[in-house]
Amino acid sequence: MVANFLAWTGILMAMVYLPMSEERPDWLRSGVKTLPLLLFSYSAWEFGGGPFLVAGLFLSALGDMALSRDGEQTFLFGLAAFALAHLLYILHFLGIAEAPLWEAFLRNAPMAIFLVGYAALAEIWLIPNTRHLKWPVRVYVWLITLMGLAALTMPMGIPFLGAAFFILSDTLLAFQLFRLDEDNPLSGRLVWAIWISYIAGQALILSTA
Repeated sequence: MVANFLAWTGILMAMVYLPMSEERPDWLRSGVKTLPLLLFSYSAWEFGGGPFLVAGLFLSALGDMALSRDGEQTFLFGLAAFALAHLLYILHFLGIAEAPLWEAFLRNAPMAIFLVGYAALAEIWLIPNTRHLKWPVRVYVWLITLMGLAALTMPMGIPFLGAAFFILSDTLLAFQLFRLDEDNPLSGRLVWAIWISYIAGQALILSTA
């Protein structure tokens, strides 16, 4: 009961943040953005979802806080927090599946190959535009790809759908940050799509608790 209440409150707070996502950074906006994943993490703990899931959701909350602020240092902190979260999600999914990572290529070879190819394409459309952040972004891309592969070690369903929404969110964010000019009107329109797909992905990952 408490776990469900926390999860739905997190979704409600995510909806509250949605219209704030286009505003300039301030501490109220940062606090509201951080709350959904803090509540998801607490909910996972109440569900008995295991330490990897609880810690991954908590690190995601830290990443949300960092990315809600301006500056390269906070961006790198957020990138590192989410990279560690993906590493924990990998361990969480593999623990549920009780299978090695390469099982993804046996269970669903077309989708696994697609994920690897999609990550490789980032070397063409994304990495050249990240300037001195090439290696941090490159490492992050492969970690989130491995997270998707880990979700594929289980039958197609909620785990992979959660991973897919997360990958979609990060793809849109990367496009916004590194391929669009700040004054491009499309940049502002992407904000809602990024947040909605991100929360959907995290909520679905939470449901594996």
